[in-house]
Amino acid sequence: MFDFLNLSFVDILDILLVAVLIYQVYKLIKGTQAMSIFIAILLLYAARAVFDALNMQLLTHLIGAVLDVGLIALIVIFQPELRRFLIKIGTEVFSVPKKGDGWLRRFFGKYNPASKISPSALDEITSACYRMSESKTGALLVFKHNSSLESYVETGDTINAAVNRRLIENIFFKNSPLHDGAVIMTGENIIAARCTLPISENQNINPRYGMRHRSAVGITEVSDAEAVVVSEETGEISYVKDGEIKTLGSITELRIALENSYK
Repeated sequence: MFDFLNLSFVDILDILLVAVLIYQVYKLIKGTQAMSIFIAILLLYAARAVFDALNMQLLTHLIGAVLDVGLIALIVIFQPELRRFLIKIGTEVFSVPKKGDGWLRRFFGKYNPASKISPSALDEITSACYRMSESKTGALLVFKHNSSLESYVETGDTINAAVNRRLIENIFFKNSPLHDGAVIMTGENIIAARCTLPISENQNINPRYGMRHRSAVGITEVSDAEAVVVSEETGEISYVKDGEIKTLGSITELRIALENSYK
């Protein structure tokens, strides 16, 4: 009855790979409404494995039928999460690793992008954010790394200019035709302005955050980009990475966050 406990090396490898896959899916759906469905699916699979090991054929087939029939529905339910997972895999496989950034390290979220940011560019960005914070000018800056953001760039207006604090401030000036939307940039260049970003469906986002923050969370959920948000209501500066919002207490904290992002 307990023959399934005789594990071979292949069995152990199989279990480890499944554990890694479950961990990655968990990271993607953590904090979303899909989390409860994901837990229910795991419980059903665990129950089927136990019933199969105990040779309880009727219950095994019953649960198997439920899981098989529900596969298409689950694909529809998890469509945003599956899309994010496939984007992550594509980014990790086709981007070039830095020295010391192994595949396992990258897959578990420890990978550092290869792009750089100069001290002068940091000065321009932090200075612009400070001035916009002081004047309570709403702003949303997205920093591109390895994931392609071309589909979002195409929704805005191409800029292709070197990072400059006056340009950033002028873009987000409330009477500017470009202020409504996000600026997508690398560490050294502003790629486009007035870009439309995906809105996060995370139900755990603090209600005090508006659409700029939800857009910042959304783009960092579907890519490896990071975002900086300046609140129009409070002037508060937030740094968003991997779908997590961190409120910054000073421009120094912003500078450190960006420096670490481009290391």
